[in-house]
Amino acid sequence: MTDKDLNYYINLNWTLIEGTDLDFNHELYYYVEIKEFPNFVFCAKTRENALKGYKHQLALTIMIMLEDGERIYEPGEEPEVE
Repeated sequence: MTDKDLNYYINLNWTLIEGTDLDFNHELYYYVEIKEFPNFVFCAKTRENALKGYKHQLALTIMIMLEDGERIYEPGEEPEVE
């Protein structure tokens, strides 16, 4: 069995949820959520920057989860309900 490392996880086909909203100044921003990470969201002023930038934040999230030994649910898996 191979170890699943950061490179493995970062390259999975995550379920992206894209959207827009207004900030506190009523200016439009774009966000990317990942279905498999319920608390994950990355925001940017443009859609292009949101799509480019979320992977860096995802990598940081996964690194911490790997260090802490947390379960990482892969695309298609359903998280356990507590």
